[in-house]
Parts: sequence; C-alpha cells; structure tokens
Amino acid sequence: MANFLVTGAAGFIGYHVASKLVDRGDRVVGIDSLNDYYSVQLKNDRLAQLNGRDGFVFQELDVADDAGLQKLCSQERPDVVIHLAAQAGVRYSLENPGAYVQSNLVGFANILEACRHHQVKHLVYASSSSVYGANTKMPFSVHDNVDHPVSLYAASKKANELMAHTYSHLYQLPTTGLRFFTVYGPWGRPDMALFKFTEAILAGQPIDVYNHGEMQRDFTYIDDIVEGVIRTADRVATANTAWSGVTPDPGTSSAPYRIYNIGNNQPVELMRLIEVLEQSLGCTAQKNMLPIQPGDVPATFADVDDLIRDVGFQPKTPIEEGVQRFVDWYRDYHRR
Repeated sequence: MANFLVTGAAGFIGYHVASKLVDRGDRVVGIDSLNDYYSVQLKNDRLAQLNGRDGFVFQELDVADDAGLQKLCSQERPDVVIHLAAQAGVRYSLENPGAYVQSNLVGFANILEACRHHQVKHLVYASSSSVYGANTKMPFSVHDNVDHPVSLYAASKKANELMAHTYSHLYQLPTTGLRFFTVYGPWGRPDMALFKFTEAILAGQPIDVYNHGEMQRDFTYIDDIVEGVIRTADRVATANTAWSGVTPDPGTSSAPYRIYNIGNNQPVELMRLIEVLEQSLGCTAQKNMLPIQPGDVPATFADVDDLIRDVGFQPKTPIEEGVQRFVDWYRDYHRR
C-alpha cells in the first residue's frame, strides 16, 4: 500500500484516479480548492462518491496556498504525488489569464517545493496535448520540439514541464509529465464539447461547431487515462543514460524526468463525434457552424509508442463505446 496525494481530487480526472487507487487498496489524501470555474455541485457530487471510503481523506486546499500545502505534506508524508489540479480550458485563458498564472504556475511551483522538501519518491503531473501548439507533424511525439504554444493554457503546461525538469536535474526528484488528449467520459467537465453538445441537444438548442466541423481530436476515454496515470505513477521516472546534450531529446533527460502522451492514437472527426452522440441520444443536433476559435488547433493525434514500451499500455476504448457510457451517465445524473 502506497500513500498518495492527489491534487484536484474533486475534478474529472482526479476523482477517477483517486477512486481507482482506493479500489486497489492504496491510501489517498485528496485536495481541491472547489473553485467555481464550473459547477461546484458537480465537484461535491464526485467527492460524495469518495468520502467515507476506507483509505480516502479529503481536505479543501488550493495548491496556490504554499503554507497550507507544506503543512499538509509534513503531516501526511505522501510517497507519490499525482498533481491534477489546474486551471483548465483553452478559451477561458483568453478571458482570465491571471487564474492560469496563479494555479498553473504558482501552484505548480508550490507542488515542486513540497515534493523536494518532503522526500516524495515520484511526482506525476498533468500536462496537455495543447503544448503541441502550432506543430502540424502527425502524430504528435514527445520527442518533438514544442516551443510554439498558441494559448496561455498551453504555455502554462509547457512551463510545468520545464519547471519539473529543473527540479529533476537539481534535486534528483523523479518527475513524469502526462500529456492528456481530449479526455471524456462519465463525471466529465461541463465546459468540454461532449458535455456541452449533450446538454444543448437534449434542450433542443443548437450546438456550436467550430472550424465549420473541420476538426479532429484524439478523444481519450477516462478509464484509459486513469490506467495510464496509475501505471506511470507506479513506474518511477529514471534518467535516460543515452541522453545527449548534442542532440537533446525533449521527452527524456539525463535527469530522472519523463514525458508521455496518453491518447487514443486514433483521431476522430468532430462531425463523426456528433453523429455518434446523435445516435446515442436518439436526437438530431441543430448545428451552428462557426470559424475556429483563437487558441484552438484543427487536429490532435497522439504517438503513444513510449507509453506502450515503458508501461505496457495503450488506450483503446472506441468512441462509440465511450460516448454511450457518457450518455448513460449523463441521463442518470440529470434524470433526463
């Protein structure tokens, strides 16, 4: 049994990760700020599924609260930190950049300091496929340069990877960054396309379809994300002994530092997602075709070869199965 600290435990991915860890017998200390970026009720409802379970304890805490975080780590002494708390969303970063600086940069610096000073054995943290930014070479590989973000959210996630590398190099803190690709499934976020589409279609409202539908996303089902998170958490990051500063590999290092993509490795056309959703709901969507939004990219596609090689896992849930599971949960949760 390991002692885990999971930040963002009331969030979409954090809730599912904490639940899986408790299921297998680990002890989990979950923290979350419970901010109102989206429904606090949904966050509390996720927590209600965890509270009272053996091995799980929760504390309301913002990772930007350095003193509170240091105190918690001093008391709980986590072996592994899975850092999933962040200000999410590409479009919101255009409206409220300060929230991203505070949570994703200040908060991440506090996490690194807590791990450094409290002998954490492994830090696993959420990065994002958005770091690939203006890259057009497909599929996106962790061994490609990612120096051209197109949103502040993406820049904050790239910064996290750089900050983590510094601590891996200076303090030999093992860190693993996970670039998630368009996560969806039960208990999902209301600001994500699948949730918004479902809500609008059932209400008889039109859905906003960006770039006139000419979009592809590597939609990745939540159970596959969780499996990837936990498998990488169990495999402590190590140095790449073949790493060379002459031809530096962005995905590894001479320090105990690793980056992985977690994606379905099978991009889906946005119009195909809508078609599958219509079939699952038994309703036809009214479509409001719009240009691409600032900060968006037209396509994502994950190269997961490193994930397969190192932890023996490849996400594989087909979109038809994943969307149906989401719709079943949505109807049950909202009694629709």
